[in-house]
Amino acid sequence: MNTTVDMAVAIGRLRLANPVMVASGTFGYGEEYASLVDVDSLGALVTKGVSLLPRQGNPAPRIAETPSGMLNSIGLQNPGIDFFIQEKLPWLRGLKTRVIVNILGNTVEEYAALAKRLDAVEGVDALEVNISCPNVDRGGIAFGSDPALAYDVAKQVRAHTGKPVLVKLSPNVTDLVAVAVRVAETGVDGLTLINTVRGMAVDYRTGRPLLGNVIGGLSGPAIRPIAVRAVYEVSKALDIAIVGSGGVVEWRDAVEFMRAGASAVQVGSANFRNPKAAIEVLHGLGEYLKQNNHISARELVRTVILDS
Repeated sequence: MNTTVDMAVAIGRLRLANPVMVASGTFGYGEEYASLVDVDSLGALVTKGVSLLPRQGNPAPRIAETPSGMLNSIGLQNPGIDFFIQEKLPWLRGLKTRVIVNILGNTVEEYAALAKRLDAVEGVDALEVNISCPNVDRGGIAFGSDPALAYDVAKQVRAHTGKPVLVKLSPNVTDLVAVAVRVAETGVDGLTLINTVRGMAVDYRTGRPLLGNVIGGLSGPAIRPIAVRAVYEVSKALDIAIVGSGGVVEWRDAVEFMRAGASAVQVGSANFRNPKAAIEVLHGLGEYLKQNNHISARELVRTVILDS
């Protein structure tokens, strides 16, 4: 058994000490968890989504439990870029781990403006672009549902920042690989697969939707097979770094994603149930690699074995 394993991984130009991150929207801005978790042990912290202007979010209720998962309809509530830079970024600058800021917008111009603004500040190691938002210039169609729109956003973000860029893709499309191919053409550093799956729940007693916005995003173990399939298909089609996200609860899930083609993983809704979930995933992954005589975490990537 190896006693030491090189846990370092790379997402394009972004170097991480290990392959375990926390997903946007599930870990706040990090400070909220700092008394419970050694945040610096993470490979990266992905912040709650940030927009140009403050967003109020969707009406309550915003959360509903489902079998093996949860629905959320937060509506990307956040205090905006000015507040983030003035009030949240100073604490984040004190971290040793990588800080990835998740950005969102309603127009291509908003994404470009955010990228330019964050490019000029210290303490941000990379950007993660949420393209599940509705494009107000195109009647509300989500950027991530159209390969051409996804390309436009990724191209503008790439053009307005010198920092590494990840683009988080939505599974709510007919052909995810087609979207991934177009986004990769812009030269971004990596893809995060996947965002939540659209879902709905109804109170059988009253007939009313359980979410105030009616439709929400499904996360948790229920969507892991969808996410693993997405990682596998995109990794076969493209030579680009992939971050697997969707239903990672324990170290075995991380191994599964990495074998399917992910260089790193994000722990998301599991953080709500267990604030130490990501750290436990990291420790378990390290022990698995040692027990199986791996020299590095990178050896796991793209190791699905198919019958000949």
